[in-house]
This record gives sequence, structure tokens and C-alpha cells, in this order.
Amino acid sequence: MLRLSSISAKASIAGELRRLLPGAVSRDVPLSWISRWQIGGTADVVVRPRSIDELSKVRAWISGHGLAHMVIGETSNLLFADEGLHVICVQMGSDFADVNIEGRRVEAQAGAWVPGFARRTMQAGLTGAEHIAGIPGALGGLVCMNGGSQRKGIGSSIVQVLSVDRAGHCVTRTRNECEFGYRKSVFQENGEVIARATFEFDQAQDRAGVRREMLRILSTRRKKFPRKQPNCGSVFKSDPAMYEDYGPPGEIIESLGWKGVRVGGAQVSNDHANFIINTGSATSKDVLTLISRIRANVFSETGYEMVPEVLFVDSSGRITPATAEG
Repeated sequence: MLRLSSISAKASIAGELRRLLPGAVSRDVPLSWISRWQIGGTADVVVRPRSIDELSKVRAWISGHGLAHMVIGETSNLLFADEGLHVICVQMGSDFADVNIEGRRVEAQAGAWVPGFARRTMQAGLTGAEHIAGIPGALGGLVCMNGGSQRKGIGSSIVQVLSVDRAGHCVTRTRNECEFGYRKSVFQENGEVIARATFEFDQAQDRAGVRREMLRILSTRRKKFPRKQPNCGSVFKSDPAMYEDYGPPGEIIESLGWKGVRVGGAQVSNDHANFIINTGSATSKDVLTLISRIRANVFSETGYEMVPEVLFVDSSGRITPATAEG
């Protein structure tokens, strides 16, 4: 697969994409504008499809031309390289975010903002989405990761998922075919992009109670987690065995004295030690170095290898766990 940096006529590639999807293509986009961490170099080409048809067209076009690309949502668990992104970047965002509710069934596109989606279900008198009310990010990423809170996963509410494969073909899967596990799904490995999901929630017997629970969750998150400084949410996954022996990641990291520690512009949050914030000038190398040092310290003290939730995106679009220094 060819990277854009290896193509002398990079502008012509963007031009062809603009003819395919007028108004949906941007060039030389600072990743700091896209990243929730506000970190990263420049993305050569960013495409923002506005419909399933446009998503199918762009994936088919990219595949037919043998070009590398990557697909992102709200970037809530991504760390972009300081060198930028030299492959086509397809972003599922606010232009791809329709939500339709009929009775207990909710159909939503992948770019829907998760907290807003949860609020819509509550307003429709449904219950079951409370646990995702405080999770920042797009719905497609949430479904792909089977995300949730309180040890719950959104997959339990899924009826079916429509995705688009590399060749631009639409594929529909039932809940069982999605192979949901703890923070896992088939979409993490099969190269398909989630375009739309259909959910089924229960009718709320106490709509006011659902609203109170959502507000409680949001209030708890506001008190515990940093909100004003750029961050990507929890840095490390919770390991059940380590949790039983030592507690959650943030508690372990704090107990080892890491709160407030800085590397360059990256700092372990004083609000919650499982968050790393950008104080204004952080680079991806700063963050990776901090992650590496925390992991080494925790391993030496507990014998457990902490696994990052954060994924590192290098300049070729390759995605790997953020486990090594730059």
C-alpha cells in the first residue's frame, strides 16, 4: 500500500478525492485540531464522509488505487505522531451522526457523539444507555471497543451493526456475529468501518430516575477527571487480576508518586493519575516517555504489565499500543 508521502502528485490525489466527494476533503490539516490531546503533526489529506454511500465510495476508491488509509472518530484514545500522518485519513464525525428512535429501537450513525446519544435515549423514555453518558467519543469507536463503564459494554444493547469493508461493500452483522467481549469486537481486526448501529433499550419505568442517574454519572466524572486540559481519557486499562491485588490503575500510579510528574509538556493529572494531560506544548514523544516510565515502575513494584488503552498512530497510519518511547 502506498503512502501519500511517496507520491509526488499528492495534490492530484486530493483533487481526485474532492471530485469524488465535493466539500468533504481537506489538505494539510494540523492533527492538533483533530486530536483530543491536541498533539500531532500535519495530516496530508482528511476526508469526512457524510453518508454511508460516501463512505463506501471513498473506501472503494482508496482500495482501487492501492493507497493506505486509516479511519478515525473523535480520537478519544489516539496519540498521533509528531511527524504527522502521511496516509489518507477518513474521519467519521458530526456530518455522519444521524440518530433515529422508534419505540425501543434506536438507529444511529457512527459519528454520533456518545453523551448526546445517551441523552437522546433518556429523553425518549428509554433506559440502558446511562452507563455511557459520560464517555467522550463517537459512537462508532464505542461500538468497536464495546465501550462502557461500570463493567458494562454497549454490545449488550446492540441488535445489528452495518459496516463497510475495504472494497466499499456494506456488511450487516447481528449482535452475536459482532463477537463482543470485554472491550473487544470483531471490528478491531477485520478492517471494516462501522457506519451505523441499531440498538434496543428497555422502556423506562422512571424517566426522572434515568435522568438522575445520568446526571450523577456526569457529576462524578467532572469531580474525578480533568476537564479543562487536553487529554484522551484513561491511559491504562483495568486488569481484573491487578485490580484485585492492588486496585485500579489510577490508584496504583498515585501510590507510586506519579501524580503531577511531567515529561516536557505532558503531565500526569493531579485530578486522576490514570490521565495524562497536555499542559500546552506536549509532544507524542513526551507522552510515550511518560507512559513507558510509569509502566516500568508499576511492573517493578507489582509484577503486573499495565496495558495502555491509548493507541499510537505513526506517520504511516500504523496503530499500535502506546508502549514504547517514540
